[in-house]
Amino acid sequence: MFDLDEDEKAIRDTARGFADEFLAPRALEWDEQKHFPVDVLRKAGPLGLGGIYVREDVGGSGLRRLDAVRIFEQLATGCPAIAAYISIHNMATWMIDSYGDETQRHHWLPRLTSMEHLASYALTEPGVGSDAAALSAKAVRDGEDYILNGSKQFISGAGSNDVYVMMVRTGDDGARGISAFIVPADTPGLSVGPNERKMGWNAQPTRQVILEDARVPAANRLGAEGDGFRIAMNGLNGGRLNIAACSVGGAQAALDKTVPYLAARNAFGKALLNNQALQFQLADMRTELEAARTLLWRAAAALDADSADKVEMCAMAKRFATDVGFDVANKALQLHGGYGYLAEYGLEKIVRDLRVHQILEGTNEIMRVVVARAVVGAA
Repeated sequence: MFDLDEDEKAIRDTARGFADEFLAPRALEWDEQKHFPVDVLRKAGPLGLGGIYVREDVGGSGLRRLDAVRIFEQLATGCPAIAAYISIHNMATWMIDSYGDETQRHHWLPRLTSMEHLASYALTEPGVGSDAAALSAKAVRDGEDYILNGSKQFISGAGSNDVYVMMVRTGDDGARGISAFIVPADTPGLSVGPNERKMGWNAQPTRQVILEDARVPAANRLGAEGDGFRIAMNGLNGGRLNIAACSVGGAQAALDKTVPYLAARNAFGKALLNNQALQFQLADMRTELEAARTLLWRAAAALDADSADKVEMCAMAKRFATDVGFDVANKALQLHGGYGYLAEYGLEKIVRDLRVHQILEGTNEIMRVVVARAVVGAA
């Protein structure tokens, strides 16, 4: 797991090359202008980044989750916000690949894996938050279609995407009444709200999605009625790993900026890097990042192997890596002093972008609930 072979190194290096060439040079500009670089995302498709763990017969790369977390770590060194959107796109494409029938797979996925089309994941609703089983957006069967009504909140890519993988209620209250649908963004009756003003992730849009008698063919349902909650949760296992990887990558970029800054900055007659107290901080930051990376790779291997503890491992990795990632980035900003607070140094953007990783794909409090249930259940 820890000694990469030549193929694994090539995968990692390809992702880092894309981040260095296309993401890092313009990340601050995109953040300031709240610009979603769709043209750059299109360039990721030919590199296999639009369907990392999707099967190859529909244009996917057919890679492992372990490969994916290494990819997302590298992408996030260029821009955590764009790396995170690519993660969300991959989660949606994987759900179609894993739960769609052959007609659905071959109709939707080639344009998604190539990133000619962009996908979003739509689960969260206003007023629901972490209680995903309590969602209220409804789909009512009408002949060969479903009529969808309700709204979705905090949808990344909304308004600039082509496809939603959306969870709506088709049955009774609770998890068993939820179904999953592939919903084209141009469906009549589907509209989006204004781009939310956010602390971070400014380089990707976040909007509410409103459904008013939106008619979706029954052929767009993923799986059977009532399968939606299970599909959503299985998708989130991988999504949590990817977001954790984005936190590690963003924090690594912050640490990488810090060492040369401390070497060049003099105070009290010597370089700051020669101050042992600051060296100890760097040592702790490096150690914590490596611990997060190790747990992340362990969890990815568990998901690849379909291990019995995969859900618990994904939750642990997401909680730990996103907390560590934010903490390391915040310390890196502090070590830059006043310059860390300036936009041009890039530290404050990383801190703002990584903060939301502790909230999305299941808050870190919910991750503790997941792990605690596993611990108590084993007692």
